[in-house]
Amino acid sequence: MTADFRVTLLGTGVPIPRPDRFGPSTLIEAGGHTLLIDAGRGATMRLFQLGVPIGSIDALLLTHFHSDHTTGIPDLWLTGWLSSYFGNRRRPLNVIGPVGTAKLMHHIEAAYAHDIDIRVADEKLAREHAAIDVKEFADDGAVYQAGDLRVVAFAVDHGEAIKPAYGYRIEYQNRVAVISGDTRYNVNVLRYGAGADLLVHEVAMARPELLSEVYIRRILNHHTSPQEAGRVFAQTKPKMAAFTHLVMLASKTVAAPAIADLVAATRETYSGPLVVGEDLSSFEIGETVTIGRSKWEI
Repeated sequence: MTADFRVTLLGTGVPIPRPDRFGPSTLIEAGGHTLLIDAGRGATMRLFQLGVPIGSIDALLLTHFHSDHTTGIPDLWLTGWLSSYFGNRRRPLNVIGPVGTAKLMHHIEAAYAHDIDIRVADEKLAREHAAIDVKEFADDGAVYQAGDLRVVAFAVDHGEAIKPAYGYRIEYQNRVAVISGDTRYNVNVLRYGAGADLLVHEVAMARPELLSEVYIRRILNHHTSPQEAGRVFAQTKPKMAAFTHLVMLASKTVAAPAIADLVAATRETYSGPLVVGEDLSSFEIGETVTIGRSKWEI
């Protein structure tokens, strides 16, 4: 088994500011290359916990523009620029995403322009290392290539009004990891996830008592149920299936479903290998997929 292809779930949560489940973000390490898919709340803290320098990220890839997937971008960008062992980026931040990414990054740059001016004058940081290089795409296809590492973007269905929305297929030395992104049950995930070593999929559920709430139904209609996710896993047959971005809905009077409830619902349609991801859950992808955790407690 090769040990140089690793996927780590930095953040497995939702907009709720929970300290145990940070915002959506996934770290890809393959053959000396380091990518980040989305940068939700706390992504840089998880990188710091892992000892991965924030300035070492080769590219940030965005799935879509919901704030819980993007609020960590300024921290990744600017903290990674600082002259320190945890930052020290010596090149522009490389950002790849669907059409609209350039607009997002342009406005983030404008918002922090004064900070950059100050640090260039006071700390003598190189302005060119605070630049942002953006590559946009509008269709399915390869969006990143470096050596044996290739990343393919594919459109998913996060709802009629939530477009664009994409997932990613990461290919490295005949090994494949697929990140669904936020999506409803979608045939494109089946197409690009077929035969993957690791398929990481989002999921959403609520207790029956909440299903009469319009707000709850709207959220559920934008995501994949455990039973539907189980169908995806059963049809794609990955060596390992994993959940991230756990949308476990609750109210002031009704508790969120338990992890056991999630697993039981998934088992209605899928009987294969399954991990319910936690922050810092990791997967070494070789001849087999080995599940690990960081030495750090969370």
